[in-house]
Formats: sequence, C-alpha cells, structure tokens
Amino acid sequence: MYSAITREILVQVEPFFLAEQSEPQDNRFVWAYRVTIENRSDASVRLLSRYWHITDATGRIEEVSGPGVVGEQPELEPGDSYQYTSGCPLPTPSGIMVGRYTMRREDGALFDVEIPAFSLDLPGVRQVLN
Repeated sequence: MYSAITREILVQVEPFFLAEQSEPQDNRFVWAYRVTIENRSDASVRLLSRYWHITDATGRIEEVSGPGVVGEQPELEPGDSYQYTSGCPLPTPSGIMVGRYTMRREDGALFDVEIPAFSLDLPGVRQVLN
C-alpha cells in the first residue's frame, strides 16, 4: 500500500496485477489499482479532475488527465472516504505511476492533492527500479 497526505487529504493506492487480462507474449501487461481518498480536514472537498504520469520500463511516458475519476466527481465531507478501482495496461512487465487530483474546498479554493508514486511489478519477477 502506498500513501500520501496533502492538506489533510489522505490518498492510499494498492496496485495488483491482472494476469487474466494480460498477454505477456504480446507485450500486454495489465494492472488494476484501488485508490482510497480520505478527507481528514474540517471542510468538505470535491474531486474535480485527475492527472497521471505513467512511465513504463523502457522510459516511455504517458500522461492522462480528465474530469473526476471513473466517471464521478465525488464530494467528501470531513471524515468521509471514497474508494474506486481503475486499471493501467503497459507494454512492459513493470512501470510506475504518480499523479495528482485537483480538489475544490467548500469555500471555492482549488488545490492539488498528491497521488503517491507506486510501482507496477509483475509478480515473481525480479523488481527493477523504474
């Protein structure tokens, strides 16, 4: 589990390999990742958008951004948490993801929340520092 706290918003990520969706012989490796966002602040916040910086084992970079997560822009009251699962295909057996969420506080202030860097590693294979 990987975690980061920004302005009292906790983000935890748990990646896992999806062997049944992967085709290593065709250089297709698929991971899912479960994200939990917990509002530890004293104000409600809404997740407006996401940004991902994805690097595969060859150093190829893909950037992904868009509104919300999995089609939602969740609002979290103080003490609330929100969890979702998404996925990432890569052409290599390892990679790394890092990113940020843009949030809006109830007073209208915008701020970014760090998504911790996390490693995507094929189970049973020697891990390579990406």
